[in-house]
Amino acid sequence: MGFLDRFSPQLLSALRIMSALLFMAHGTAKLLGFPPTEMFAQPPETGSLIWIAGALELVGGALLAIGLFTRPVAFVLSGQMAFAYFIGHASQAFWPVQNGGDAAILFCFIFLYIAAAGGGPLSVDNAIRKKA
Repeated sequence: MGFLDRFSPQLLSALRIMSALLFMAHGTAKLLGFPPTEMFAQPPETGSLIWIAGALELVGGALLAIGLFTRPVAFVLSGQMAFAYFIGHASQAFWPVQNGGDAAILFCFIFLYIAAAGGGPLSVDNAIRKKA
């Protein structure tokens, strides 16, 4: 698989962008009601944990999508997903496939990797770094 090595930086950017866009959808569902979901049919109360999670998902997801402040944002969002898993999922059942926590775990570790690896070449952070 060595032939894919040369695409590694671009694939890091693709992972960051796609993960961020998927993550943002959770925030828009919670805060804006789009896409409509049964779980978030009513907007959360401002300042509640669900509202704060939605704000982090929407704003943090947007920042990650463009690759601005990538490392600190990804680190915060990784922590949010660890928190979400243990607060919202782990108490329901032991196995993630049973407690619905698969996405939280995946987002947690993808964002932790991005916090360590950076945003890749297709990011605002990289453009700023090249200018400086």
